Amino acid sequence: MKLSQLYAILDAGFFPNVGSMFAAAQELAAGGCTLIQYRNKSGNARVMLEHARELRKRLDAGIGERPRPRDSSRGAPSAEASRASQYVRLIMNDRADLCLAADFDGVHVGQDDLSPESVRKIIGSDRWLGVSTHNPEQLREADLTSADYLAMGPVFATSSKEKPDPVVGLEGVRQARALTRKPLVAIGGITRANAVSVIEVGADSVAVISDLLQDPRKSAEEFFRILR
Repeated sequence: MKLSQLYAILDAGFFPNVGSMFAAAQELAAGGCTLIQYRNKSGNARVMLEHARELRKRLDAGIGERPRPRDSSRGAPSAEASRASQYVRLIMNDRADLCLAADFDGVHVGQDDLSPESVRKIIGSDRWLGVSTHNPEQLREADLTSADYLAMGPVFATSSKEKPDPVVGLEGVRQARALTRKPLVAIGGITRANAVSVIEVGADSVAVISDLLQDPRKSAEEFFRILR
C-alpha cells in the first residue's frame, strides 16, 4: 500500500460546531487530501455515527463510482483506487463498529483500544488498519499484527492530547523506520516548518491536526508543495 504523504486528522474537539468541521473536510479534499481520519473523543456513538455518515456523503459527492478499497486478488490498493485522485479515504479513530456503519475505509487504533487482531476480525481484509505506537517495543509488537500501517509519535510536543506520551523526536522516527517495512506515519506537533525533516528520517506520511485548521485548503496545498 502507498500512503498519501499528508494524513489529515479531523478532530471534532477542535471545531466550534459540526458545520465548520464538515466545511474543513471539504476544504481539505479540495486542497488535495486523499486520506482523512475522523476523531471524536466525546464518547457519544450516535453523534459520531451521524457525523461520520455526513462526512462520507459530502466527500463522496461528485466523484462518481467509488473505487474498491483493495484489489482482493493481491491484497493491495487497486489501480482503480490509485487513479481516483478525488476519492478521499476516510479512517475512523478507535471504533471498528462505526467504521462499518458509516462505510469508512479503515480504522486507526491506539495502545489502549481494541487489539489490532480483534479490529481486523470486525472490519475484514479490505479495509485499512492503522496502529499508534510510542516506543520501539510497541512498534515491534504492532509490526507483527495485520496492521496495514504503523504510526509513531509524538515526534514533537503536541497540544492535541491532554496527556501525551513522551516525545520521541526525529530519532524515534528513524528508529521506527529501521524496525518495520510497513508504511510509517509520523504524528505529533508536525507543521509545515518541520514536516520535511520528518520525511527525511524515514516517515512515509505526516499526520497533521493543528496546522491544517487555519484555511484548510491553502494549508493542505502548502503541505503538498513542501513535501514534493
